[in-house]
Amino acid sequence: MKHITELKGITWGHSRGYTPLVACAQRYSELHPEINITWKKRTLQEFADFPIERLVHEYDLLIIDHPWVGFAADTACVLPLDQYLPEAYLNDQLKHTVGHSHLSYCYEGHQWALAIDAATPVASLRKDLLEKNSAKIPESWEALIALAEKGRVAVPGIPIDLLMNFYMFCVALGKEPFSGREEVIDNVTGKEALQMMKELWGRINDRMFFCNPVAVAELMTMTDDFWYCPFAYGYSNYSRRGYARTLLHYTDMISTGSGGRLRSTLGGTGLSVSAFSGHREEAVQFAAWIVSPQVQSTIYACNGGQPGHRLAWEDEHVNHYANGYFINTLPAVDRAYVRPRYNGYLHFQDKAGEPIQQYLQYGGDAQSVLDRMNLLYRSSLKQAI
Repeated sequence: MKHITELKGITWGHSRGYTPLVACAQRYSELHPEINITWKKRTLQEFADFPIERLVHEYDLLIIDHPWVGFAADTACVLPLDQYLPEAYLNDQLKHTVGHSHLSYCYEGHQWALAIDAATPVASLRKDLLEKNSAKIPESWEALIALAEKGRVAVPGIPIDLLMNFYMFCVALGKEPFSGREEVIDNVTGKEALQMMKELWGRINDRMFFCNPVAVAELMTMTDDFWYCPFAYGYSNYSRRGYARTLLHYTDMISTGSGGRLRSTLGGTGLSVSAFSGHREEAVQFAAWIVSPQVQSTIYACNGGQPGHRLAWEDEHVNHYANGYFINTLPAVDRAYVRPRYNGYLHFQDKAGEPIQQYLQYGGDAQSVLDRMNLLYRSSLKQAI
């Protein structure tokens, strides 16, 4: 009887993050009967919170967020894939990256994951409702605020998404966060960013403070209450016929003036291989296969995946099934801002959105918000494990 190698993987529990992995694992096992791959899913919150240092002892394959790579580099808990994959393969990934997706997993000279999934906040809309009400898609900040005044704008308001959008507004004002080691952003820019956020979130339904991007997409497709979302991490599933009650259409974001269209904060996920795996070679081979342009553009994308490879985003058939999601939002992903990745950053990210949410919900002093964020930032620089 032939020996079967069992590989275990851990991912996040949304159709975008789970279904394409299962489909690809099934096909891979058909092509390689000696390999069996099973995937376990966890919630988005668990995806953010559960420590990777525990997961690497239980799983061979791990879907990670790029801010984890500083920890990975310091602890070597996942494999440096540049030491296991051909240079030509990695050069192809670099050449065909969607925005900085591939580079976001490169840290201190090593590639700690492959960009299997790409995303950034983009705009989404109920085209049918806008047309029915003779309303135009907002193209400017002023038009967005006017639509929010009518109660027709949905936008995520949980702490993590508010923090990602705070970065976006700072960049829109001409300054990138984390340029120094004492403050997240200078006080003038930070206060102006918070004021812009208050101008918008002060006009939206309070339930948004309990909504992540998935919840917003569900609200927009399952009810007719909201017509437009200006920025939330995109999910191509909702632009595919049959996934939800109604279709969402996705597009690029508004312009805020001379700075051009908004630059949102890069998301997406990477596929890494545990350094403690007893089947390193088999796990690396599967990782290279599933992130290849051939698989990303076919099995992966056609089973609800949101590929990391540019050729999939530009593929005519992929865009046909997703109603143009990929080609319409590609410019936004290409210019997206990359978060810090130093070991300790996640200590900051886990907490820094809370004072922003409190400020937007209940008011207060903007300087106090920045002071709390700066304290968390300085603490995070000392958090390296």
